[in-house]
Formats: sequence, structure tokens, C-alpha cells
Amino acid sequence: MLELKNVQTYYGNIQALKGINMEVREGEIVTLIGANGAGKTTTLMTISGVVPPKSGEVLFEGTPIQKLSSEKIVKKGLIQAPEGRRIFPNMSVMENLEMGAFLRNDKIIIKQDFDYVFDLFPRLAERRAQLGGTLSGGEQQMLAISRALMARPRLLLLDEPSLGLAPIIITQIFEIIRKINKESNTTVFLVEQNANQALKLAHRGYVMENGAITLTDTAANLLANEAVKSAYLGI
Repeated sequence: MLELKNVQTYYGNIQALKGINMEVREGEIVTLIGANGAGKTTTLMTISGVVPPKSGEVLFEGTPIQKLSSEKIVKKGLIQAPEGRRIFPNMSVMENLEMGAFLRNDKIIIKQDFDYVFDLFPRLAERRAQLGGTLSGGEQQMLAISRALMARPRLLLLDEPSLGLAPIIITQIFEIIRKINKESNTTVFLVEQNANQALKLAHRGYVMENGAITLTDTAANLLANEAVKSAYLGI
């Protein structure tokens, strides 16, 4: 579904991605783990067209998308829930969700999708009229994921969904990600510092260091890898 071929991305003269290669197959949950500053968020921003690569290819279902605008990439079904949630704080929960469906005009199915996200996150249903900025961190993360789902993603890009959340909320969020993948057949590419939780959730994983992919394997094998345990799992 998604393939990166020798992708190199720069910020000015600083090279952030150093010829990375990776793929995400339809129906999978794939995770990208690594330390702060490794280039994980840049990878997602490159896929989404926010920071276009200097060279290499980003292919979605076999078609190059690295020269497309972010809007056109969204229209193809590649949707990102960004790091830090980036909800609209002065808009209500409902208004934030409506923004997720901005490019759609299938009103009946949009209504069904409202019901779907409120079923996934009942707390949002209770707070549908509440301003996004007054929600707790966990509720804002629920809203960010729900807003992305309202765009009907074929491939959902999640950037650090556990960041700053309490352990019990992290567990809930990861269970919802599993449910989204399994029940709606939405493919998920997950960038996450919480390597332990991410590898327990994912089918496959990539390890990134200093803008390069240093290791790839099944998630189970990465969980058992001594180098990964030492560097990322605190074992």
C-alpha cells in the first residue's frame, strides 16, 4: 500500500532522512520506533507532503505521491493524526470532527461515521458540545484520532498517540487502534516512542536512528531482540 524508496529529506542544509526504504502492506499495523530526533515525525511529514523529499519516491498503491500537495494526498485516503494532537481548541468536539470530514459530501455516511467514532470513544459523545481546548490530554488524543477517522482513511498515520498520557489511557488508546485496524480494515502506520506498547500492537516494525533505518523485522522478533530491549525497552 505504501512504499518509501531511498527517501532523503532535508531541513535547509540539515539532512533529516538519509535514504530510507520501508513499506506498509494493506491491513497491517506497522510501527516506526526510535529515540527523540531520530527522524520519525519527519518520515510522516514527508509521506503527508508537508515536508517533500529532496530525492527518492513515496508510492501509495504504486503511484508516486511525493510531488502532490497535502490536500491531494488526503483525498487519496492517507490521513495523519499529528504529534501533539493539533486539535482546534476554540472549536467544539463536533466542529473538530466536522473539520475531519471537510473534503467529503456523503452526508448519510458522514452521520454514520459520527456514530462510529462516538461508539469508539463514548467520552467524546458526552462532550460533543465542549470546546476542544478544555478537554483532558487523553480526550484530546481521542479527538485527534476521531477527527482523522472522519476523513475515511485507507491508511491512518499516527504520530506519538501515547505522548504525555497516563498509562491507563495509553492502554485504552492502543486497544482502540487495534480495534480500528481489525474492524474497519484500516491500515495503520504508527510512529511511537513507547516501543514496548507499539511492538505489542504491531505486525511489523522498523527501528530508526539518526535518520536511517537500522533494523526491520516482525514486531515479535523486535520485542525479543537484545539490542532493541537494551536501547528502547529498558531491559
